[in-house]
Amino acid sequence: MKHWPAQTIAPAVLAVLGVLSLTTWWVYQPGRQMTERKPGADRVTEGTMPGSVSGSNRWEGKLIISNGLPAQLSGIWPQFRGPNRDNINMESIPLARTWGESGPKVLWQIPVGEGFAGPIIWKGRVYLTDYDHTNQSDALRCLSLDDGKEIWRYTYPVKVKRNHGMSRTVPALTDKHLVSFGPKCHVICVKPESGELVWQMDLVRQFNAEVPPWYAGQCPLIDGDHAILGTGGDALLIAVDCATGQVVWKSENPLNWQMTHASITPMEFKGKRMYVYCASGGVAAVSASDGSILWHTPDWKISIATVASPLYVGEGRVFLSGGYNAGSMMLQMKEDGEKWTVETLFRLKPAVFGATQHTPVFHQGHIFGIRPDGQFVGLDLAGKPLWESGAENRYGNGPFLFAGTLVYLVNDNGLLTLAEATPAGFKKLAQFKALQGPDAWGPLALADGRLLIRDLIQMVCIDVTGRD
Repeated sequence: MKHWPAQTIAPAVLAVLGVLSLTTWWVYQPGRQMTERKPGADRVTEGTMPGSVSGSNRWEGKLIISNGLPAQLSGIWPQFRGPNRDNINMESIPLARTWGESGPKVLWQIPVGEGFAGPIIWKGRVYLTDYDHTNQSDALRCLSLDDGKEIWRYTYPVKVKRNHGMSRTVPALTDKHLVSFGPKCHVICVKPESGELVWQMDLVRQFNAEVPPWYAGQCPLIDGDHAILGTGGDALLIAVDCATGQVVWKSENPLNWQMTHASITPMEFKGKRMYVYCASGGVAAVSASDGSILWHTPDWKISIATVASPLYVGEGRVFLSGGYNAGSMMLQMKEDGEKWTVETLFRLKPAVFGATQHTPVFHQGHIFGIRPDGQFVGLDLAGKPLWESGAENRYGNGPFLFAGTLVYLVNDNGLLTLAEATPAGFKKLAQFKALQGPDAWGPLALADGRLLIRDLIQMVCIDVTGRD
């Protein structure tokens, strides 16, 4: 063994002690200026909230009953992108094709917490995942579709700082269960009519999930009796029994992919039901029956934020689109016995098509969406542009929704456009200043002829039927 002489060791030890002393002084000096953490830096430790039950995954919540009453209506828009998760309203209620000089009738308008969380509608009730900044609490709210008055809210404490808004997810429900996904990955299930808590889950503490930069944007999926959630961390996806809160299955996550702002898309091909999810390292398909990974590819990654969800266009084809110079691509699934693979059919540059924020719509055998320059465009399934709305008709990062051939589009500043969009072309029919903005980015909801729109701090309900 080689021995170091004392005259060499002593100076080295003194040098190390000096560095430690300087470091201690630098860290603990009272006048040191602290820099604010960047988006994405606030994660695991803040999953433990004020009022949490020590040593468990439960936390203290509160149900507050108010005097609002549900409307006597039967229409539903029960989850992100509507009944079929395709962003198309299929009701038979006639909708106005023009609004006149005064515009459509505004039924009510209410303040909401800062964010982009879109509402859902269920038989005369409106549900919204919100944030109560005054009380530093997530708030799942139930409102009347008649007048916007609150019926109840379920709230629990969690500290969320302003960071390009706070809440930005859309809840999902059935007649028995309502599931909400909070900004810092707290998931709750309540009874839709009463607001009574069924179960709660902290994805950060329980699955080592990472809160995405700018907070969670994933909208939960309820498929049958299960809530399907993309966690990242210890599992890629999990299925949770809506009645009990027990995990039914969880997918492996060997590549340690993390949660994004994208939501899960259910699809079926060759008799196999699956969930397709864009995670941080690529896109994967998971078996709906047991959570096993059917296929995955690293060929679709977005550098800053993955927001748009996978779009199924039939015959095993999955259309992927994004912002931040990602453009778009079409995948083809293939099945050979028990083996599944995907191949890329084509890629499109952002100038042709991408989707910074809102998932495109597959409708009338074609793809429609807002590309990064704000224009609304139509594509065929080979990726060939059919038309664009034109430089005078730009919608920024705003949402849109189809009802037959009619499409409702909202720009960043709350200007609502009614248009007709078919594979043959785009025709603007009417416009109305629905909100003042800014950032009118929340997904739309339409049921019973009532269109719900929100900007950063307000939500409005508009009658788009043309009825008196």
